[in-house]
Amino acid sequence: MLILLPPSETKSDGGDGSPLNLEDLSLPELNPLRHKLADALVGLAGDPEASATALGLGPTQTEEVERNAALWTSPSTPALSRYTGVLYDALDARSFTKAGRARAAARLWIGSALFGAVRAYDPIPYYRLSGGSTIPGFGTLRSYWKPELADAVAAQSDGLVVDLRSGTYQQLGPVPGAITATVLTEKPDGSRSVVSHFNKHHKGVLARALTLTTAEPKNVRALARVASRAGLSVEVASATELIVLTK
Repeated sequence: MLILLPPSETKSDGGDGSPLNLEDLSLPELNPLRHKLADALVGLAGDPEASATALGLGPTQTEEVERNAALWTSPSTPALSRYTGVLYDALDARSFTKAGRARAAARLWIGSALFGAVRAYDPIPYYRLSGGSTIPGFGTLRSYWKPELADAVAAQSDGLVVDLRSGTYQQLGPVPGAITATVLTEKPDGSRSVVSHFNKHHKGVLARALTLTTAEPKNVRALARVASRAGLSVEVASATELIVLTK
């Protein structure tokens, strides 16, 4: 089973790993694209105003440009430690046992606007780039990544792929046949609506359950059983969609 997580805008600072070396990342076939994009991001940082416009930054976020300028020289840390926020709080990777870390290393991948996709423990630096950003000279990141990323990720799994990325990141590299999760809230009258605020939390809980299970689910119904055992209320919507229900 391969589980694809979204990245996050919020990231931890620092790290104790060596500066970025693309050879240390999974999916080496993407390295030419990564290198070109990283160089462009560093070059763009030389023009703070242009960087702020391209990255959608506000006047209080100038440090994000400075961090991009140091992309090739700043320390790295495992991707699972770099990304923070609601989903990663719910995933709670710091509490994984040795066996849990081994399963995370085997199953977890994280989508990235800069790197395409990385494994949970690939070493990456702090950076700022969103899936919807447009870097001068590159067009959309969707058009930049889509041809290569989808094939590269799909080739990593000979079984189930669970894609928990947001729509923007799914579009960077769609994986045919992947199972997605939709979080819905059910009201007392039985009506349902898409959850926004707690969406990431519930996907983090689901990702934790799927990462740590000793089972190897082969289809969406087996996936639902794993989620149910973890305390989630779920329904199978189709062969490629799992619904997570909240009250």
